[in-house]
Amino acid sequence: MEVVIPHTFVGPKVTFTGMEDPKEDLIAFHTQMMLVGGSVAVRCKLFTSTLTGMAMDWFVSLPNDHITSFAQLSQLFCEQYIANRAPPPVSYDLFDVKQYQGETLKEYINHFGAQVVKVGTTEEPMIVYAFRKGMCPGPFCESIIRCHPRTFAEIRRRAMKNIAIEGEVCEKHTSVAPARLRASLRAQSGQRAPL
Repeated sequence: MEVVIPHTFVGPKVTFTGMEDPKEDLIAFHTQMMLVGGSVAVRCKLFTSTLTGMAMDWFVSLPNDHITSFAQLSQLFCEQYIANRAPPPVSYDLFDVKQYQGETLKEYINHFGAQVVKVGTTEEPMIVYAFRKGMCPGPFCESIIRCHPRTFAEIRRRAMKNIAIEGEVCEKHTSVAPARLRASLRAQSGQRAPL
C-alpha cells in the first residue's frame, strides 16, 4: 500500500462488479498492466481500483495485512468468484456454432474460427465436419459437400473466392437500390393526386 503510483501512469480500464468471470478479469488486468508496465506492488494497488459493488465490499472485508503478494490476491479473488466461471469449452461445442440466416460466409468463418481457438482443438476432421454441419445451404456449402476439405485452413482458402463474390453482390445491391427508388419516385410524381 505504500508504493507511489506516478501521476502519469495510466491505470487499468477494466471493472469487476462480482458478476463476471474472475479469470477473464484477471487476464484483462494482466494484459493492460503488461502494456503500461508497473511493478507487482503497483499491480496490487491498482487491482483494487478495478473492483466495484459487491466485489469492492469483498475486498474491504479482508483482514488488514492479510495479502502479501499479487499471486495470493489473485488466488483469493478467483476462489471468491469461482461460481462465475464459465464451464471450460470442449471440442464438441463447435457443433453449437451455426450460420444464421443473413450471416455472411465471412462472418460465419470468423465466428466459427473464434470458437475453434476457444476450445483449443486440433482435430481437423471434427472441425471440418462441425463447420459443414453449421452452414446454411448455398453454393459454398454445396462445394464443401462435393469436394471435402481436409483442414479448416483449406476451408478458409476456398472461401476467399466466395467471400469476394458475396462482397460484390452486396455492393451491387446497395448501388442498385437508389436507382429503383428514383424510378419509383418518378412514377409516383407522374401520377396525379386524387381530387
